[in-house]
Amino acid sequence: MPTRVSGAHTSGATQSVWFPTADALPTFSPLKKPISADVVIVGAGIAGLTTAYLLCKEGKQVVVLEDGEIASGESGRTTAHLSNALDDGYTTLENLFGKEGAQLAAESHGAAIDEIERIVLTEKIDCDFSRLEGYLFLPANGKPQELADELQAAHRAGLKKVEQLADAGVKGFKTGECLRFPNQGQFHILKYLHGLTDAITALGGQIFTNSHVETVEGGAQARVVTASGVEVTAQAIVIATNTPFNDRVVMHTKQAPYRTYVLTARVPKGSVTKALYWDTADPYHYIRLQEAPETGYDLLIVGGEDHKTGQEENPQERLRCLEDWAREHFPQITGIDYQWSGQVMEPVDCLGFAGRNPLDNDNVYLITGDSGHGMTHSTLGAMLIRDLVMGRSNPWEKLYEPGRVTLKPESIKEFVRENVNVATEYTELLTGGDVSKPEDIPAGSGAVLRRGITKVAVYKATNGKVHECSAICPHLGCVVHWNGLENSWDCPCHGSRFDAYGKLLMGPANTGLAPAE
Repeated sequence: MPTRVSGAHTSGATQSVWFPTADALPTFSPLKKPISADVVIVGAGIAGLTTAYLLCKEGKQVVVLEDGEIASGESGRTTAHLSNALDDGYTTLENLFGKEGAQLAAESHGAAIDEIERIVLTEKIDCDFSRLEGYLFLPANGKPQELADELQAAHRAGLKKVEQLADAGVKGFKTGECLRFPNQGQFHILKYLHGLTDAITALGGQIFTNSHVETVEGGAQARVVTASGVEVTAQAIVIATNTPFNDRVVMHTKQAPYRTYVLTARVPKGSVTKALYWDTADPYHYIRLQEAPETGYDLLIVGGEDHKTGQEENPQERLRCLEDWAREHFPQITGIDYQWSGQVMEPVDCLGFAGRNPLDNDNVYLITGDSGHGMTHSTLGAMLIRDLVMGRSNPWEKLYEPGRVTLKPESIKEFVRENVNVATEYTELLTGGDVSKPEDIPAGSGAVLRRGITKVAVYKATNGKVHECSAICPHLGCVVHWNGLENSWDCPCHGSRFDAYGKLLMGPANTGLAPAE
């Protein structure tokens, strides 16, 4: 069974491998009085903290506001791959953005790995950072031509050292035909964020946690206001909250939320070559190793089995399938230590967004759309926004522009598919509930009931006590679904998530579920 967490504000009930294997992160007080800054950043995951660090290095006065604690959102649920082998492939990126766009995508993600390494060395952050090889391999039914095409596209994108191999030749895992991507990276995300946090405060940056932002206003009198009514005025605002809560519609038609599943398994020390591994399946699998000093084993981290958020009745089955896949490919596994899920935002045109918020003032910026590359996308997004705030040109600006429209058949088809999927979910407003009465709900679980003209989200605690709230997501009115793995209510339209009692876990909603009528 997945390891459960309690007490701390996190985006789910399961526990990732990172928190138990790192020192406790720094804690900060909530914002209690008005303050001014050059830049206010909302979100204290890797995107927000990297942006804060880079702007502090430029001499800017920076304030970071976080709804929960440091890394309590999706940054603490990553697998921390640092890669320029992008999920959708350079064949697809070249079709969508042309040869120059694919080159910029490769360049920017490579530069993000370099930037992380530079920060680690400059700030002397002990975070298990290492450079290593990455291998893209085929699933059982994969076609070798797919690798041949991707090899040529990667070379055209400037990754000239990528090569095709009959097998990776690594210890403990037979990849079969594959592409080798040199000079990739990995690290321990929480150790890295701990070091970033220390560097930010040493440079004069201010961080406030448990400070939920309700209002965002750009322009000459730019400001954000917290739920307790405390205001921060600034010259620029950066929204770095995985998905933007300050944009009601525009960005949420351009990207879709997906749950991804991860397990950490013990394998005998040295039995698997330390590298990054990814296959071309759909949904795909991704693998890396985390060394466990002073033990007789390494930790094999395996992820995959993605699906649209809120659209899986049995997420535990996804973890079971992932474990079956892992044990089939790595028979040296001796046990499973951690199992969890996380959320990624998939843009309809395969590349994330970083820059000025569309239809907003020019001094409101956002970073979103990680597409499974949260570590590098967050870092390159921070580098890009630093340059925009400082008034410098950046060669990646147009590629990652949040307001872009990619008028290619592939992106238009994906745009239509995802938004038709969203529209279909609204039909649940007219259907019956999951059960007819609270007595039908098992203890420790939740279900949606119809009550008159509306729907109610009912959670029955393990002690049998029933808690009710509205099942209507406050973002755009979809009916939420119960997630029995994370003990959360998940919106199947745009990915907002709430705990069992209706408290907001992640946007784009910016309030919790309303009380039941």
